[in-house]
Amino acid sequence: MTATHSGKRPAESALEVRPARDRAEVQQALDLRYRVFCLEQGVSETSERDGRDGRGAIHLVALTDGKLVGTCRLITSRRTVTLSRMAVEAEARRTGAGAALLAEAARHAADARAKRISLHAQTHALAFYERAGYVSHGPLFVEEGIDHVAMERKVG
Repeated sequence: MTATHSGKRPAESALEVRPARDRAEVQQALDLRYRVFCLEQGVSETSERDGRDGRGAIHLVALTDGKLVGTCRLITSRRTVTLSRMAVEAEARRTGAGAALLAEAARHAADARAKRISLHAQTHALAFYERAGYVSHGPLFVEEGIDHVAMERKVG
């Protein structure tokens, strides 16, 4: 399913959110993740490339006027979808691209008949995930030197 959204972007800019269509789009998503996590946040490339991007992973992409501006990865195991590696280009933040990715992830989880979506949120993004229905649980923890909290949302 393809979602089209036109949040706070100018009227001529259309936001499209959908699964990556080919290897080239997956590579663009991986390149975006590298820029956000490794270059901006100092995460090691070894940690960012955790070996879970191949078979079984769904890479959602957000495109504005054909340019990839956001991505996240979905991995389904039993009745849980794990959402990870959410990244949005700096200039596309606060435009609705991230929220549209979360909405599309929820649709995919529902289609997979999952009961929940789980993720590890950087603490600075807690309010963003809470607005999308995620609830934090468990203690604060550190991944790659960045404070995180586990969050979950029921599907349906």
